[in-house]
Amino acid sequence: MIYILFLLLLFAAEMAYFRIADYFNIIDKPNQRSSHSQVTLRGGGIIFYFGVLLYFIVSEFQYPWFFVGLTFISAISFADDLKPRSSKIRLMVHLMAMLLLFYQWDLFHFPWYFTFLALIFCIGILNAYNFMDGINGITGGYSLIVTACFYYINNYIDAFVDNQLIYMLGLAILVFNFFNFRTRAKCFAGDVGAISIAFILIFLLGKLILKTSDFSYIILFSLYGVDSILTIMHRLLLKENIFEAHRKHLFQLLANELKFPHLLVSAIYMFLQAMVFAGFILVTNRMTYLVVVILSLSIVYVVIKQKFFHLHHSVKS
Repeated sequence: MIYILFLLLLFAAEMAYFRIADYFNIIDKPNQRSSHSQVTLRGGGIIFYFGVLLYFIVSEFQYPWFFVGLTFISAISFADDLKPRSSKIRLMVHLMAMLLLFYQWDLFHFPWYFTFLALIFCIGILNAYNFMDGINGITGGYSLIVTACFYYINNYIDAFVDNQLIYMLGLAILVFNFFNFRTRAKCFAGDVGAISIAFILIFLLGKLILKTSDFSYIILFSLYGVDSILTIMHRLLLKENIFEAHRKHLFQLLANELKFPHLLVSAIYMFLQAMVFAGFILVTNRMTYLVVVILSLSIVYVVIKQKFFHLHHSVKS
């Protein structure tokens, strides 16, 4: 019963944000790089922060350094949604938030290179999540699957985090999906949504890996990882600036050039990630499975790109 109340509170918070966004004209205007055609409210993903805020209060302030880091990174991301900020300022805040996250993990007891490698890995996930937020349903849908996987691990394999945090995050994602996982979205996640949900999921992944010493759990981000990394490599081969907006991700090719409905593409990513995890919990050699999955996804990516990427050039010209 208490979670129904929490769900209603999060719905109320999201609706209140919509009023604020509408009043201050916080909108996403489509351009030539967009995968949508209507003006839509931006920043609806702020509900992810509200979900953790609610958890932080009812849990009597569990994981304080993580929450402070989330607050910093959500604030700069929301400010960037309102008006583009200096990349140096964003990077500084991201680094500060990550260091707070590492402190919560108690990572600084390890050799310095652990922190360095973790920083590269975590910043990579942050950017991947931000880049992949381009069509209706994909951020909320994919995050819901990953959160469900964390729930399963925490309850049936190895407890690594307070279950209530996963519940509250799941409720926030459901609220966001109610408004975003539809043909004509009521809102988009915005940087505040994509960055904050990535930061939260990174926290859960880090807690899990540090508890189990099993790095194969990065398979929870396998689809996003393969799409993001191979797209970066593709753009480098094309001698493009990888920091500029684009429409070359595989999911964008499916949605824009091949005209797959946005929700179908999002559902495909959700289904594949769920099936990848289902196989993961059944196998005995997880690292071998991880390698096989990454290679298989990479082959599929390359084959589809080679066959259909010419359509991107045709549309562009």
